[in-house]
Amino acid sequence: MRYSTSVVCGMSLALFVAMISAPVRADTYPSKPVRIIVPYGPGGIADVTMRLVAQDLSKRFGQQFFIENRPGAGGIVGMQAAREARADGYTLVMVGGGLTIAKALFKSLPYNIETDFTPISTTASYGLVIATKAGSPYKTIKDVIASAKAHPGTLNLGTINAGSAQNLSAELFRNMAGLDVTIVPYKTTPDLASAVLRGDVDVAFEYYVGFQSPITNGQMTVLATTAPKRASNLPNVPTVIESGLTGYEVTSWNGLAVPTGAPSDIVTQLNRAVDEALKSPEVQNFSNAAGMDARGMSPDDLRNRIKSDVAKWSEVIEKAGIKKR
Repeated sequence: MRYSTSVVCGMSLALFVAMISAPVRADTYPSKPVRIIVPYGPGGIADVTMRLVAQDLSKRFGQQFFIENRPGAGGIVGMQAAREARADGYTLVMVGGGLTIAKALFKSLPYNIETDFTPISTTASYGLVIATKAGSPYKTIKDVIASAKAHPGTLNLGTINAGSAQNLSAELFRNMAGLDVTIVPYKTTPDLASAVLRGDVDVAFEYYVGFQSPITNGQMTVLATTAPKRASNLPNVPTVIESGLTGYEVTSWNGLAVPTGAPSDIVTQLNRAVDEALKSPEVQNFSNAAGMDARGMSPDDLRNRIKSDVAKWSEVIEKAGIKKR
């Protein structure tokens, strides 16, 4: 039987369309390099962690997992690029606690962290430190709370810019402890560190890596950490909960996600691989030194974490009277 040229071309086109639209199967994934969009610049602690995970995934899958930094607009540029990518498992994106704050803080964003992405797993979680100048009269969190209640309106809590995780952590502390204190936001972490060392603020809320140098040099004392359990690099420092403020917990986190619509079997495969990668000595050693807990989480658990974080920070922002942007 003979077919006309037009029929043959039509059959070929139909076959081609079927091939490119066929779902990606987990048993053939990945058959090409996979990019991981990091919506921030290179060199940060989250970026370094993600590079270690990418190296491990490359070895496990036999395909390159490479980092593509897409900084800009506080992560919006990278997240928008990820949302617009094809949902085939070949574009992953680094997500984190800061994006849940953005969801609560901004009136509108070009993406929705809760619906435009399918979570894969966390890669690390970490709390903040509450620090003061060495030699300060405040030796514990109880000292800070007692002084603030004895002298209303006199204590200053330092953070970086309003709406940041550090700033909202201080707002949460003030609200939960019922304190009349002033929260002073600074533009950068170095500015905040200088303010602590000058005595312009009594205590400050920041990530350990931001204050690592003055802490290591003995210029600052860490009064407490904000995660539910003690930091691996500060085993002798109590948590805020241990210090008497029951229920206070602030833990930031980083993780991975894919654009919504990616095959579920690939998400499952990536979740298992990431969980194993996080157990590697390289990732564990780096994380422990930085005070991070490198541990995976199921996609459903991460989805619930994102939802609860958005609700938590929305309430803090509302109580603090911070205007949505």
